[in-house]
Amino acid sequence: MEADPAKRPDGTGTASAAELRDWTLAQIPIPLAVYDHESRLVEANDAMGRQIGMPMDKLVGKRLKDFMPVPTFAEYDRLQEQVIRTGETVRLETYARAPGDTREHAWTMYFFPLKDETGRVHGVSAAVFDTTEQLRARERLAVLNEASKSIGSTLDVTRTAQELAEASAGRLADFVSVDLFESVLQGEEPAPPADGQPVELRRTAHQSVLDGAPESAVAVGSTASYPDYTPFARAVVSGRATRHSVGDPVIRRWIANDPIRARAAKEVGVHSLMFVPLRARGTTLGMAFFIRHRTPDPFSSDDLLLADEITARAAVSIDNARRFTRERKTSLALQRSLLPQRLPRQAAVEVASRYLPADSQAGVGGDWFDVIQLSSARVALVVGDVVGHGIHASAHMGRLRTAVRTLADVDLPPAELLTQLDDLVLRLDREQDTAGRLAGDVGEVGATCLYAVYDPVSRRATVARAGHPPPVVVRPDGTADFLDLPQGPRLGVGGLPFESAEVELPEGSLLALYTDGLVESAERSMDDGFGLLRRTLQDPGSSLEDLCEQVIRELRPNRRVDDIALVLARTRALNAGQVAIWDLEAKPAVVAEARKRVSEQLSTWGLGEVAFTTELVVSELVTNAIRYAGGPIQLRLIHDATLIVEVSDASSTAPHLRRARIFDEGGRGLLLVAQLTQRWGSRQTPAGKTIWAEQTLGSEALPEAAQRGAASQVLLRGEHEDRPMG
Repeated sequence: MEADPAKRPDGTGTASAAELRDWTLAQIPIPLAVYDHESRLVEANDAMGRQIGMPMDKLVGKRLKDFMPVPTFAEYDRLQEQVIRTGETVRLETYARAPGDTREHAWTMYFFPLKDETGRVHGVSAAVFDTTEQLRARERLAVLNEASKSIGSTLDVTRTAQELAEASAGRLADFVSVDLFESVLQGEEPAPPADGQPVELRRTAHQSVLDGAPESAVAVGSTASYPDYTPFARAVVSGRATRHSVGDPVIRRWIANDPIRARAAKEVGVHSLMFVPLRARGTTLGMAFFIRHRTPDPFSSDDLLLADEITARAAVSIDNARRFTRERKTSLALQRSLLPQRLPRQAAVEVASRYLPADSQAGVGGDWFDVIQLSSARVALVVGDVVGHGIHASAHMGRLRTAVRTLADVDLPPAELLTQLDDLVLRLDREQDTAGRLAGDVGEVGATCLYAVYDPVSRRATVARAGHPPPVVVRPDGTADFLDLPQGPRLGVGGLPFESAEVELPEGSLLALYTDGLVESAERSMDDGFGLLRRTLQDPGSSLEDLCEQVIRELRPNRRVDDIALVLARTRALNAGQVAIWDLEAKPAVVAEARKRVSEQLSTWGLGEVAFTTELVVSELVTNAIRYAGGPIQLRLIHDATLIVEVSDASSTAPHLRRARIFDEGGRGLLLVAQLTQRWGSRQTPAGKTIWAEQTLGSEALPEAAQRGAASQVLLRGEHEDRPMG
């Protein structure tokens, strides 16, 4: 038997070095080629032949551009000549479609000079590496990085869904849609779909490489129902991403059952699909749908992993936006419930108001306003702005509004009211600081506020502010100016005094109170905002409601980062015929004279039906003033929608009700006043105090017989006694 020439007698190889080199060139899996100094092919291995798609024996002696007339390959000849001329290695990255392949590949080519011992270049060797997979991996990483940057730029569910579609279309898929549960769009957590039931989702966003997304069978904003057998529904229920070919039986069945979807898929040539659930924090929020029709390659397992990673990151952003939507809705509902639902009708001013929450990204703030009826036909106008946004700001706003109403009920002057409110904010701040440290969330409690009291009898307004923008006063002649007020610190600073200013307002003057969100924006300076507000208010409009709309339209910024509260009040005045004033001596005999004068005045006003009650109230209040306070004493009647009786004296001691014993001879006057009038109270004045009582008129007033009966019952019952006033 003839021995194997390639083996020694001991079985080891006997090939020569030249043979080993030849075998290496032929069998190495990397495409290799050798060119002479004129760039003609001298030798190439089998891998290079397979790469070019032609037998190498037919190509020896030819230049590369002779058998590969492609511009990219023509560039190779130039590079080979460069290597021969310079003797330096050249690296080239390019893209080309391999013979028999439908997609382009990424190629990295190295051209090495072939030198002799003297360094003279005699030829070029070339090595070609297919780096397509490495390139695809880098592209997938780039898509993921770009998606991470672009998705979640806002806290808006719809916008975040659109960002997911835009980040994926064109780079990962040719068409991407995002469908979410309706509850997610409302800020609520979705309930899992019932077994065997269709999955209903709302098309929230989609993006296509084609204009108009013609391959979409569902319009944005509409609801799509997916039967339980579809991969769409299965992916939602299972929470696992899947990929399919359009030829899969379940896909064919799903498409065939929907003529619109079948026509769209056929028109564009859909061939590959992926269904990826949007899951965050253990909850499925919806589904992302990826299809390919223009890209020839079907989705690979790596594509599915990439889509899963992108949607996972997007799902967290969507869930954050959903939670923000829920908190915003809660804050807005709380805010609106704490604001006045209907402004009270009163004689002092005609009022119109507006409240606009901040944009969805900023969160609801703590702006508020109020119109409070005070004694003696006066009215208090309030605007305020709590620091921060969200539920906490709304809650603090509710506390402050309640506190302002409580303090207004005791008729505190504006500067003193702000002082009391400042103390309250300091206490809230300390409570918040303590609770925040325990919870790891220390926040700040602070606010600005403007408080104005207008008296239609004197036509004077007393105004104080705590770090708040000044109000605008538009007089009947059309001149508009900002009211010059002492600034005052923001509420919560503490230790600094508040001062008020008093201004006389002719009847028909317009007073505009607002929060800084109206005049401050990124689009203009605050000074420009103040100027625009003043100019806009100079246009009186047909009504206060129209003027409110005009102010909001002119000054509302395109992007509201803060709430806006606006109150417009047009002043009214009570004429001299509606007010009667008498100065009385502190003598018991004056009580009868006071009753007589009141009776005559009521007769002049045509209010004889309330004469008995009014005389009784005047008698009790004047008697108490004479007995416990002394002079001087002033009696005033104000006739408007109601009848108001006021008795002022020099004592600063406020009266209040107390329990009276059965055999006590007196001291039931205040109980009588409280029972026979709609409301009563007292307020401090610079000279002492004023006790007032308000009666209803017209159909709401009690008949005289009923008045007498009520008075008798109070006197007979004898349950309370008014404490002496001095």
